[in-house]
Amino acid sequence: MKSPVNGAGGLRFFRDDVVGALTMRQFRERVRRLPSAIGYLGVGGVTSVLSLFALIGLLIVAALSLIGVGIAAIPEAIRVIRPLIGAERRRAGRRLGVPIEAAYQPMVGDLRHQLGTVFTDPANRGDIGWLVLHAVTGIYVAVLAVALPLSALNQLAIPVYWRLVPEGSITSFGFVVDSWSKALLSLLIAVPVGVFALQLPTIAGWQAAAARILLSPPEGVVLADRVVALTATRAAALDAHGAELRRIERDLHDGAQARIAAVIMQLGLADQLREQDPEAARNLVRKAQDTATAALAELRDVVRSVYPPVLSDRGLASAISALAARGPIPVVLDLDHVGRRPAAVEAAAYFVITEALTNATKHSGAAAISIVLGGAPELLRIEISDDGGGGAHESYGGGLAGIRRRAEALDGRMELTSPEGGPTVLRVELPCGS
Repeated sequence: MKSPVNGAGGLRFFRDDVVGALTMRQFRERVRRLPSAIGYLGVGGVTSVLSLFALIGLLIVAALSLIGVGIAAIPEAIRVIRPLIGAERRRAGRRLGVPIEAAYQPMVGDLRHQLGTVFTDPANRGDIGWLVLHAVTGIYVAVLAVALPLSALNQLAIPVYWRLVPEGSITSFGFVVDSWSKALLSLLIAVPVGVFALQLPTIAGWQAAAARILLSPPEGVVLADRVVALTATRAAALDAHGAELRRIERDLHDGAQARIAAVIMQLGLADQLREQDPEAARNLVRKAQDTATAALAELRDVVRSVYPPVLSDRGLASAISALAARGPIPVVLDLDHVGRRPAAVEAAAYFVITEALTNATKHSGAAAISIVLGGAPELLRIEISDDGGGGAHESYGGGLAGIRRRAEALDGRMELTSPEGGPTVLRVELPCGS
């Protein structure tokens, strides 16, 4: 059960709890959610103090800018506060159960362009608005979050310990507890204080909702960014497709086509020598047969490079097993529960692993490679690691860049970790559609 994050729902909960009696189910649910709400609001108190310091820093930069001194520091000041705001964005997203995305316009170019971005980017205005609101309210809400439960517990305990302490040392909401009647009155006061304390999950929801309102990108920005990303990945996919066609054409021209032309020439010579030198003609026919066999093998290799038949016949797991068995480096496979995936996904995964194994064989100096395939039906996860020397990096036109293009063409992603000295770990995620 999530905290209500809209005003009407929150007011309704507040009215029901104060005017009417809590049901046992509501009470248990509020008590269960209370510790996490206190923790959330307590951490909010810390970020409120940090927000206050950040706001003061921004005001100092703004004041210096009025006399022309701090203008150059404005973009850097905006960059400095973003980690704090990013942490709050993630915290509020976890509280609400829905991630809050960040959509900043890139601050690039000279100072004039960066300043233009600072003042025109709506995300920066939302960040400043959140800083002001959180700096003003966060610390007080945090104090309330700690004080209300402690006060309720103290009011409940006063009838137990008021006679054990020096007379007149206990005060409760403006009166001194020096008699049983006042001790029982303290016990009664614990009820409304406890009811107010049980509103802390709702208050935490309100605070997270305020962060979502201020820190979420404006309507249409995420969609626009998504369109830009898809346009870029589509262009990359077209480039990769064009490169693949050029490779196939080159392989056919330099390999199979040349061999088939040689077969035609050899058969033509054999036909001319058939009556004059039958033995030479037979030798040419045998050579033509060998050349035709080699051409057929090369054609099969080209076909396999387009879409390996083993993928359609036996599936991705079998294709990867056969691929790993042919490599010079021992490969440990974890292919449990892979299952069949869409043909485009299986083909992309096969070529990703092929390219990764080729790179590892050529450059890593590894003694062992590990391949793990898995993931939910809607997402195929690939992890390839080796114990080589590390230091792998993407370069334009290289194999790793090709892997990224293949992944992004299917709306997937690639992550490479390869410190000097190793190990190298390549992770690829490929969505499988709905």
